[in-house]
Amino acid sequence: MNSEVTHVSLLTEGNNDGDSCISTSSASAGSVSPTMATTTISPSSTEATSVAGSGSSTPTASYDRSKAPPLPKQPYTPKDALNDLPALNFALHTFLKSHMLECEEYCNECDPKKERLYFATGYGLIQFVKGMMSFEDEDLLAAIGHAKHGNAIASQHRKRSASLTTRLAGLVVSSLQTSGVGWYKSMTVVERHAELVYAESLFEKALLGIVYSGDWLAFIKEALNMRTTINIYRQLGKYLEAVDAEAEARGEGPEDKSIDPHFRSGVYLGVGMSNLILSLMPGRLLTIVELFGYKGDRQIGLELLTKVGGWSKDSHEPAVDIEQEGIRRSICDMSLLIFHLVLSSFTFDGVDIEMAQKILDWNTKRYPNGVFFLFGAGRLNLCRSQPARAIEHYKKAMEAQDQYKNLHHISYWEIAISYLALWEVEKSLECWHVLMADATWSKACYTYGAAVCLLQNGWTVEAAKLFEKIPTLRQRIAGKSIPLEKFADRKARKFKSQSNRLILPALEFAYLFLGIAHAPREVITTKMLPLVEASLDGIRACEKDPTKYESGKGYYDDLCLAQFLEGVCLRYVAYPDPDAVIDPSEKVNLTLGDAEARSEAAFNAVLSNGTKIELDHYLVYFTHYELGRLLACKGDKEGARKHFELVLSGKPLEVQAAARKGKYSMESNLQMRTHAALDALEKNRRL
Repeated sequence: MNSEVTHVSLLTEGNNDGDSCISTSSASAGSVSPTMATTTISPSSTEATSVAGSGSSTPTASYDRSKAPPLPKQPYTPKDALNDLPALNFALHTFLKSHMLECEEYCNECDPKKERLYFATGYGLIQFVKGMMSFEDEDLLAAIGHAKHGNAIASQHRKRSASLTTRLAGLVVSSLQTSGVGWYKSMTVVERHAELVYAESLFEKALLGIVYSGDWLAFIKEALNMRTTINIYRQLGKYLEAVDAEAEARGEGPEDKSIDPHFRSGVYLGVGMSNLILSLMPGRLLTIVELFGYKGDRQIGLELLTKVGGWSKDSHEPAVDIEQEGIRRSICDMSLLIFHLVLSSFTFDGVDIEMAQKILDWNTKRYPNGVFFLFGAGRLNLCRSQPARAIEHYKKAMEAQDQYKNLHHISYWEIAISYLALWEVEKSLECWHVLMADATWSKACYTYGAAVCLLQNGWTVEAAKLFEKIPTLRQRIAGKSIPLEKFADRKARKFKSQSNRLILPALEFAYLFLGIAHAPREVITTKMLPLVEASLDGIRACEKDPTKYESGKGYYDDLCLAQFLEGVCLRYVAYPDPDAVIDPSEKVNLTLGDAEARSEAAFNAVLSNGTKIELDHYLVYFTHYELGRLLACKGDKEGARKHFELVLSGKPLEVQAAARKGKYSMESNLQMRTHAALDALEKNRRL
């Protein structure tokens, strides 16, 4: 086997901080105040460095050339492709240290023509990140252009397809096969890397296309590209398994040592993520996908991603050190963090907060100013129901860099939710205002977040102006509405139809984003529950004659929403999230038994009145889900299963289902969560 790549060594970083070799300025974003919002948030700096097609504009920041490896030799020939790995490794770590513009400048210097395998596709990855951060058409189109170009460059480096005669002969003679393990064995090392890079760039192009596409035809086209990507990864995975098995049979160890860590890490990343993505698909869609021979094994996916860094439950330190790692190791670590800390909102199986802690501890030492890992630390604290500490890390993530402004928006979103978890509504409102002014992912959601905070604080006139805008701000992806935007639109229409009134709007919004789930119990009992109880007192004053309630509009909708939120608050007092870190000094004036009994009574009250709901039909379905989780915590598996199965049955659970147009609000979200909860119930995992 060609072993030329074994002579390519990674450029190591010397000391851990490594930031002294980069010269750049960073604006502070320490506190979320109106003054700060206007001084530190400006039109995205990503627009200044966006590129379309093959053109580019050179960033003004500069890196310390004395710390960088020599520029790749010119002219370029495909056989030299792997000699670029040390330089690309330097660019990657520069990016992860929050020096994005310096990374772009270095990539442009190394490969101004974008003709080199790893630099063309690496630069495309940067544009992919920028496009997905902004959701602006200009940035998405630029990213699609770079992804297509990188894909074309990778295609030029791939092994040429065999002639028709050879392909036909391969059906009879195994040595002439043009697919499978034999085909990959016949490739040079560069051709195998090209195959891997081709799959990566095709994945980026497909994902960007799905986000940008406005119709189902474009969506289907990109979905087929995803299928091609998964097929390539599967074949590369089989190739690795085969050569490793041969090495073990020869007594050389469990792995073929002639396979370089850069290629191996890329294959593990692709196969691991393919398995994870497929395992996260909703049941109905997964059934269709499995008909085509695709099945995701979550455990295999997680094992492959952890294997790249050498992570294990038995050690706090990784088994793979910096000198031995593959170039995609950091991307694997970040993928694991996304699963354990972000996707854990929708699933339970395989989530391991302790593993996330290990990965974060190691990477924050390596990249103390790395915005992605600082954000991960914030998310970790939020998952542990420590929103105040989460806010500190999100602010540090904003202070870490001022080059990609859109990265600030991720922190602002999380800070807004964290303030709702602390029930500091005015501070949350400040974040929504910043997002409304500068962010572009979902203007409708940001506007709704600001509107409900204003309304919660009694500023009805200002809130009404924002509610009026929401229907005009909605977007579509692949021709489909975004569920949360549809929810916001429905609520805006309800607000108007009820003479500018909604009940507990900010707390309802906080629930949807797990703001109650991640709230400290003392906040729930001293701030959230009293508000709910006061609302219930007002509603029940009209219990004998609901027609006297708010001009006869929305009595049972408001009653059920308040009872639902009461049940949710009490459920988290009785049974905090399994990953929550409980403050021993907190004061909670409710016993587990009282909170548990009152929560169950509140959920049952929703179900008994749910047949009278006029607009908020989603409450009936979410109540079955939350009651199922409560019963699971109590140890009543059969009762929990009954409620979960009702949600997943697809049957209308409210009497006036005919009055509901289309799906109930957030249906896909609830179906995914319920499917995960049922799976966790079967595996005896606490919900």
